[in-house]
Amino acid sequence: METYQQFINGALVDSHSAEWIEVENPYTNEIVARAPKGDECDADRAVAAAKAAQPAWAKWAPVARAAYLKKFAQLIRDNRVELARTLASEQAKIMPLAQVEIDVTAEYFDYYAGWARIYEGEIINSDDPRENILLFQKPIGVVAGICPWNFPFFVMARKVAPSLLAGCTTIIKPSSNTPATTFAFARLAASLDLPAGVLNIISGSGATMGKALVRHPDVDMVSLTGSVEAGQEILRDAADKVMKTSLELGGKAPAIVFPDADLDLAVSGVTDSRLIYSGQVCNCCERVYVHASIYDEFVAKLKASFEAAAYGDPFADPAPAYSSQIDAAQLEKIDAMVQRAVAAGAEVVTGGGPADLGSGYFYQPTLLAGATQDSEIVQKEVFGPVLPIVKWDDYDQVIADANDVEYGLTSSIFTTNVNTVMQAIKDLNFGETYVNREHFEGIQGFHAGWRKSGIGGADGKHGLYEYLQSQVVYVRY
Repeated sequence: METYQQFINGALVDSHSAEWIEVENPYTNEIVARAPKGDECDADRAVAAAKAAQPAWAKWAPVARAAYLKKFAQLIRDNRVELARTLASEQAKIMPLAQVEIDVTAEYFDYYAGWARIYEGEIINSDDPRENILLFQKPIGVVAGICPWNFPFFVMARKVAPSLLAGCTTIIKPSSNTPATTFAFARLAASLDLPAGVLNIISGSGATMGKALVRHPDVDMVSLTGSVEAGQEILRDAADKVMKTSLELGGKAPAIVFPDADLDLAVSGVTDSRLIYSGQVCNCCERVYVHASIYDEFVAKLKASFEAAAYGDPFADPAPAYSSQIDAAQLEKIDAMVQRAVAAGAEVVTGGGPADLGSGYFYQPTLLAGATQDSEIVQKEVFGPVLPIVKWDDYDQVIADANDVEYGLTSSIFTTNVNTVMQAIKDLNFGETYVNREHFEGIQGFHAGWRKSGIGGADGKHGLYEYLQSQVVYVRY
């Protein structure tokens, strides 16, 4: 069993706390690693290191800072298989998807390294002919990044790469469910000559360490990927400091299937968008609206697709479609939502309950018909392989229903009519809309939600500018 240390001020060090987080393999139910259950003292040490390192780091040329992002990328590629196995073990992510996460994380560091010579300020016209107005972009300072358990390695890079390139120093707190891969990366980073304090990785509970980081007077920004409830708590704590926050929270993504859609393409896209990583993805398709004229045919095809989706050992070859839920609490939450939906009148088309494979926390691929728009299963995030199907026949009404949730992260439409595409894009109120494809964003885009799905965003140019603040200078001559 692997035992990890905190990564503070450029070194792997013991935690101030004597407590440990036990990391469970959700498929085998075995404890595969332990990480420090750090406390406020660990948070203080990490923040002090980051604060001390930040002024000098900000003075480095962006290309010099970018050189370390390239080194991170190479370290990841040199250890890609071992890192993928660690990731698959700590969260029951099927190996092909775990390997994709590791490889895209390396690409992500390289991508932001490429921004070193691209991001820029502005020259603004002045009303005074003897004056120039200059807008500079400067780093925010010390950033705390709080990461989720579903894509722990990639989201770590989502917070580290742009913040370090911008000249910020960073403290990462991985989820207590999945700290192992991030700490394996910390071991690799410790071998570099990265200036001490620029990057710190510490683990502990959200209630203790997470809160200590958010409330710390020397933390200038918090970036969280997590639940709506966690985001609301951070906003309350950040309000006293008037501190910038960037929050990616929950989602309840609709997919709208129009009568002229390629049904096989739509079925494939919806299946992939619902079952990826056991449905435990923020931008997953969480509800599907199908036109009445194709409803029966679509449901039959989707039922066959769901029933063909295998689930099991994440290390199996060939790999199943998905593996275990992250833990028993998640499995129980999913099943409780399904049972309440059935009690409220929804019909189980396929699935409908947990699956006993001898170990792990498995839920069957589940389709529910007949749920109403105001029902919990249509309104609230399930975060599991469960999909309600809603019939529609009026465009204005289906758009209103699609928008009628408290979330606003992603959405999708399936149609072969370009006019429908352009109109629906205009009418859907979501941070992302996918057309005739699965829900999965690109690193050069901008992953940002509306409403309770978050504030700010990540990826691309706009993701970099999250970690910069402007200084406008008026130069009269």
